Amino acid sequence: MPKSLSDFPDRETLGTTLGIEVVEASAERVVATMPVEPRHHQPLGYLHGGASVALAETAASVGAYLAAPEGHTAFGQEINANHLRSMQAGRLTAAATPVHVGRTSQVWGIEIRDDDGRLVCVSRCTLAVVPIRS
Repeated sequence: MPKSLSDFPDRETLGTTLGIEVVEASAERVVATMPVEPRHHQPLGYLHGGASVALAETAASVGAYLAAPEGHTAFGQEINANHLRSMQAGRLTAAATPVHVGRTSQVWGIEIRDDDGRLVCVSRCTLAVVPIRS
């Protein structure tokens, strides 16, 4: 049976807390969106970099799961991000694509853009591919 987003249980997660929505998902590309609201701000009222990183890792993790062999999943091992533009309100769109899909690891590149298509953050996430435990 092919993997799909329906494999993920419906429960409260960091993604749901932040309002992340996956709008496109395949082993070749994942697109996810997230609003930027006061709950996503750092103390000075701007987008918190950690919220961008959570969006990036969510998109990469979904893609890595879909790209993993049957009976396997993926867990984030390392992530880096360059925050290029600040914002206070609007919507972010993350597009994640695989850089490397291997037997035991994957690397995904993620670009996060604002409503006007301007680059807000670039990220790279390395994920470990592991067997799913029963």
